[in-house]
Amino acid sequence: MSTVPAAALDYLGTHRVMTLATHGSDGPWAAAVFYVSDGATLYFLSSPTSRHCRNISENPHVAATIHEDYADWPQIQGIQAEGVVREISGDDEKHARVLYGDKYPVVGKIAQAPAAIVKALAKVRWYRFEPQRMVFIDNASGFGHRDEIDCRS
Repeated sequence: MSTVPAAALDYLGTHRVMTLATHGSDGPWAAAVFYVSDGATLYFLSSPTSRHCRNISENPHVAATIHEDYADWPQIQGIQAEGVVREISGDDEKHARVLYGDKYPVVGKIAQAPAAIVKALAKVRWYRFEPQRMVFIDNASGFGHRDEIDCRS
């Protein structure tokens, strides 16, 4: 197993939206979700009835990207990843909630959250994305620079 470069971990920690690519009985689907990172592990919440979560329940192997909308090619950075998503509960969910609340205070301070947020959070499940392979694209280190990372232990 190779170590995830600090630049890739920093990138994960400073961004918020991951696009998940899933596949289920209705075919492929992509959906953007807010996430929080703990090293290379990513946590997110979503409705179990959403198409991407239904797909995950059928086939937990997914692909994901994290990137910005860059206008300047030499500045492009981003993450491409593949791995497995699992619904979590118990201590894993508590851990995810704390991390998520630190990054997104409206979720962490549920007593102070707007009623619509409280209502929505009552319907979600928590998920963990464990990447098996990642690619950190970093044109700032040279055009087309890619760090291929094996995340399997």
